[in-house]
Amino acid sequence: MGFADWVARMMGEEEPEPADTPPAPPTEEDILAALDRVVQMAADAKAPSLVRSRLARIANTIRLTLPRLRNLGLGSPEAYSVMATATDYLPEALGGYLRLPRDWADSRPIDNGKTSLLLLVDQLDLLGATMDQVFDAVNRADAEALIAHGRFLQAKFGHDSSGGSLDLNKVSTPSQRTSATAPSSSRPTGPGSSPQPPTRPRETPRSMLDLES
Repeated sequence: MGFADWVARMMGEEEPEPADTPPAPPTEEDILAALDRVVQMAADAKAPSLVRSRLARIANTIRLTLPRLRNLGLGSPEAYSVMATATDYLPEALGGYLRLPRDWADSRPIDNGKTSLLLLVDQLDLLGATMDQVFDAVNRADAEALIAHGRFLQAKFGHDSSGGSLDLNKVSTPSQRTSATAPSSSRPTGPGSSPQPPTRPRETPRSMLDLES
């Protein structure tokens, strides 16, 4: 306790109340748990198949998106949309439908000729399309990083990384390498040596008459 706090207590002054600490944002585990709860809630209530299939599709997209949100940052609009969809929008939409009597919700038009069931389907379709856009955005971020890396390699090395090319004109055959390294049959000529005359091949006699002549 500081001196000012001691004086305030001695004077009977009340200590200021500590400010409320804002809740921590949900983690990936919290978002996945929220998804599991809303999917299980629809299964326990035996919601129509067109509702459960849409919920499963949205949940699967969110599960695929979550690991990639780290590249965009947890404070990005895409990350907020995923978090709010899993923890707020989906439970609220499904809960509003399940609180109604099933027959009434599926048969009574309440808004522009649509029943509560059809309104829920429209909301789930909108959330599903939004999650698809978020998933596309995070994948595009990774793809753009790949493109940027390719441009970096091209600028650094002068060509795309395509495995290189082979110049056949610069490759010698085994016979060319042998002739290039074989020793010459002619005698070397030095500063004081005279050139040697060419040697004529020796003729072979064809008969004894050739020898006598």
